[in-house]
Amino acid sequence: MQAIAKLRNVPTSPRKMRLVAGLVRGQSVNKALGLLKFEANVGAEKIEKLLLSALSNWQQANADARIEDSNLYIKEIRVDEGKMLKRLRPAPQGRGHRIRKRSNHVTIIIDSRVEELEVNNQ
Repeated sequence: MQAIAKLRNVPTSPRKMRLVAGLVRGQSVNKALGLLKFEANVGAEKIEKLLLSALSNWQQANADARIEDSNLYIKEIRVDEGKMLKRLRPAPQGRGHRIRKRSNHVTIIIDSRVEELEVNNQ
């Protein structure tokens, strides 16, 4: 009962996006949405939108289940490097310094948490 959503070629450095991803890793979906809504970092808005997309994907696959009863959490969130655009910036004495414009790919997997008490009773 897991759902996957991917966001590719986000024009933000992977390091900045990993800071936001670390905040929500392992959190319940409701708590993660609350954290992302009030986070000042630029990547938080994009990850919030991606999380809502994963939630929609989960609802599409499990039409008979309710989101409130399913106890969803972020099973995995991964930030990988994307393409790097290389540009030249003018520097003194006719030189050029290389500018690397980084991008990233974000993958998020949500799953329903199984209560440990139910597993032990069976």
